[in-house]
Amino acid sequence: MSLRLLKYAFIEDYAEPCWFNTPATLGESYDVIIIGAGGHGLACAHYLAHDHGINKVAVLDRSYLGGGNTGRNTTIIRSNYLTPEGVAFYDASLALFRDLSDALDTNIFYSERGHYTLAHNESTLRTARWRAEVNKHYGIDSEVVDAEEVARAVPGIDLACGGNHAVEGALYHAPGAVARHDAVAWGYARQASRAGVEIHQHTEVTDILVEGGRVTGVVTPRGTVRAGAVLSAVAGHTPSVLAMVGLNSPIEIFPLQACVTEPVKPWLDTIIVSGSLHLYVSQSARGEMVMGASLDPAELHSRRSSFEFVSGLADGMLDLFPGMAGLKVNRQWAGMADMTPDFAPVMGTTPVAGFYLDAGWGTWGFKATPISGKTMAATIANGRDDPLIRAFNLSRFDDFSLVGEKGAASIGH
Repeated sequence: MSLRLLKYAFIEDYAEPCWFNTPATLGESYDVIIIGAGGHGLACAHYLAHDHGINKVAVLDRSYLGGGNTGRNTTIIRSNYLTPEGVAFYDASLALFRDLSDALDTNIFYSERGHYTLAHNESTLRTARWRAEVNKHYGIDSEVVDAEEVARAVPGIDLACGGNHAVEGALYHAPGAVARHDAVAWGYARQASRAGVEIHQHTEVTDILVEGGRVTGVVTPRGTVRAGAVLSAVAGHTPSVLAMVGLNSPIEIFPLQACVTEPVKPWLDTIIVSGSLHLYVSQSARGEMVMGASLDPAELHSRRSSFEFVSGLADGMLDLFPGMAGLKVNRQWAGMADMTPDFAPVMGTTPVAGFYLDAGWGTWGFKATPISGKTMAATIANGRDDPLIRAFNLSRFDDFSLVGEKGAASIGH
């Protein structure tokens, strides 16, 4: 028994303070309403209060805190993207992650592991070299390593890959890390609540009020609430929210599935990704093998998980790590990935005044949580796009100014 537990075991009236408080009723108006109590929405609420002194904020969610994609991802953090815009954005997020436990007074279990993106042929090796050069140009720790270096760093890997797709090298990103997704969401909720932000779970937004081209509030089953600004941070539900304000986007929704095995003794220190095999894997602090694959092939607004996913993933995983053959899969799940044509997010202002968008995260939203919250808070507070996210504005699809991040995000992690 820990000393802390023993200390409180004999105090009859002791109760651990609530992490956040939910008022019994919704207020009549707020400065900002955030739709979506996931990592991004909660991070934005925190930075609105912390950085800009805006704490008359309500976070509304149709379900529970962190119950969407924030609670359904595989927790990988990296910044080795392909475009200058992506590299700068995700590197700023990684920098925030490093100090996030202290900033939120919450242990997010941040752990740097090193991230290997395997290359199985000359084409993927060429892309790895391209990414490494872009990364180095912008000061990112990233390099191409040969197959022997991969073998030294990753015990149990079969470089021949079952005789099908031999590993020829990899893009190695030393700062690649993992963290606990639920701890991140709850940490942001805790600090936002302490600053006066209200968090209302099980409060669905059924409509958004727009008058004269400007947002004026939202409609919920608990009443109509006025607001000068509304942020949508709802991932796979983005098309439905956009329809409420008369906007369209090229976002499509695809299921993204993942699973974990039974826990085993630690043996895999690094994060392994293979775009050719459509898989990625890391080992959690509890010993589980956390594994995922690429998007499901058909657009579908659903969180269903399938046998086809787990059986196909197992085939590729055993090519790489034949020693995993005896492991049992304990649990599998799916999230709804909001994909854009250029594999980059959609962030910032919109044609509807006072309506802001944080979407298009596809398979890489968790790693952007801190910086998306910080830049969206600055955008809302100042009424204009933060410089770091200007390239991600929805207008780029009208201007044909696409970001082109697919080469670094096609497998997502």
